[in-house]
Formats: sequence, structure tokens, C-alpha cells
Amino acid sequence: MRTYTSLIIIFLIMINPAIAGADIDGYEMVSENNKENIILYGKKMDGLYRAFKMDFKGRIYTRPFWNSETSPAYAPQIFYLDINKDQKEELVVTLTTGHGTGLLWEEVHVFNTLNNRLNVNEVIVDSPLAIIYKNVKTKLSNEEAEIHIGDIEYKVDITPYEIKPENLFDDIGFGSIIDYEVINNHLMVRVSGQITPASFVGDIIITYEYRDKMYQAKAIEFITDIDKNPFYGPVKD
Repeated sequence: MRTYTSLIIIFLIMINPAIAGADIDGYEMVSENNKENIILYGKKMDGLYRAFKMDFKGRIYTRPFWNSETSPAYAPQIFYLDINKDQKEELVVTLTTGHGTGLLWEEVHVFNTLNNRLNVNEVIVDSPLAIIYKNVKTKLSNEEAEIHIGDIEYKVDITPYEIKPENLFDDIGFGSIIDYEVINNHLMVRVSGQITPASFVGDIIITYEYRDKMYQAKAIEFITDIDKNPFYGPVKD
């Protein structure tokens, strides 16, 4: 019984907030949003920041299972915006868990907030890969990549890539690049379509909406033109 009670106490300490000023010795500041008074702290262990603590407007919240790259170029992003049209701000944190040549892995965490307090229960965000596998059909030949999203068909001529047939994947692959952003108060994710270890044909862009108490796909599109891709800056006409 004593062991069971101790485990409950430890769990409550992990998820419940403490007043700012709690001991964070051994932690480094990883990212901050000065305008909104939100700071992320992490412990550098095994080449990653782990065991995060978050100062959200003067209260400390612990997120023991988060991890993120230590490179400043891949620091976590902190958004504090109304992304579900409920007239209240949501906290959105994106973490980079891996990167390299042709590789970018991010994960996203979304929280509801009220009166400068954080609801420690995260809101579920549907997996972009699950969305793609349920809604996107693809086909790849030596000459062409095909992407079908609902009734819309996209075709990409891959002959200019001059890819040797033995280097071509059997089908378009997804998962090497998963990139989250909040754009115009919408949670969005970019998932690149890959045809060889070094060749990409475009991006699946998923725009989320809040529905049935979670974030699900509102729109899915495939974009090859960087000027039309919101993840690369303002969209050009």
C-alpha cells in the first residue's frame, strides 16, 4: 500500500503545476516566447534535451517524456493563439526530434488554456501519416508520380530527375519530413513525398480543425510549387 501511495504522489507531482521559482537546477533554457511569458527548459542528456519543464505565465509544468534537438537552429517553437475559434488562446509547442539530409522529424503538443493556466491534458492531434494513408492514394512509375486525394489527381513528371530505375522506390514514401507550423491561426503540417533517398516530388499539406474534441484534417492538398506553399513564406499569386 505504501508503494502504491508513493507512486500516486510521484505521478501528481509530474503532471500538476507548481508556482514559478521551483527548483530547476540542472536545466537549460531551450526556447521562449517573451511576448507571452512562456519558457521551455530541458536537461541535456544523450545528445538531446529531455525531461522538459515549462514556465507558462509564472507557473511551472513538467513534461517528463518530451525530447528535442539541442541545435539552436532546431529549437522548439512556441505559439499562443486561438487555433480552434473558441475565443481563447491555445498553447502549441513543436519539438524537433531528429534532422539530417532529407530528414526532419517534428512532433506537436497542443493545450487548452484558461485564465493564464494550462490544462495539463493535451488535446489529441491526429497523426499526419495516418491521415495520408487513409486519404491519399499514390502510384509511381519510371516516368511519373501520381497522387490522388479524393477526386483530385496530381501528376508529376519525374523524367527530368534522371533517376536510375534501380534507385527508384516502389511507391511514393512519406515520413522523412514532418514539419508542423501555425499559419494564419491554423495548425498545419507538411509531409514530403519521396521517390528516392534524395529525391522529393512535393509536399502534402494538411490543415487541421478542432472536431470531436481533437484536431483532425480539414483540408489535404499536394503542392509542388514553392511559391504556392505556405511553409516557404507568403504565398505568391
